[in-house]
Amino acid sequence: MKHRAQILAYSGTFIALIAAGSWISIPLPPVPLTLQTLFVLLAGIIMQRYAVIPVGLYILLGAANLPVFHNGTAGLGVLLGPTGGFLLGFLPAVLIVGIAYENESPKIRIAGLIAATCMIYLFGVVWLSWSASIPLLQAALLGVAPFLIGDALKAAAAYTIGKRIG
Repeated sequence: MKHRAQILAYSGTFIALIAAGSWISIPLPPVPLTLQTLFVLLAGIIMQRYAVIPVGLYILLGAANLPVFHNGTAGLGVLLGPTGGFLLGFLPAVLIVGIAYENESPKIRIAGLIAATCMIYLFGVVWLSWSASIPLLQAALLGVAPFLIGDALKAAAAYTIGKRIG
């Protein structure tokens, strides 16, 4: 993954996939269930640590008012709203997956996918609690509990796809 052209091509592809995944959503208040995380995890699997590039650019594009966030939303208001922490959590999450996938061990790779999902939850819950002025426990019940099964399925799908591609 050291060739610039390959990084550029994968970056464009993953920005598009993450944006497309944001349109596939189930509206649950206050945070919708989308396929963004599936593509964030896949970016880490395929691009390893270089996956911070497309994920960072995806967040910057959304902050610059391109409609790439869930259901075509955009702007700093989204990042400062209740879903902002989950979006910002994509950056450390993709780095965790990327570093885990630089190792050949299936246990480390699975642990990386789990840790990455937990990192998204951590950023999301803390930001949701702060932005909505609600207790952390309530934020966790709203921002994690409804998504556990779906996110476990997305992580399992990312792992399976990664095995097929890799």
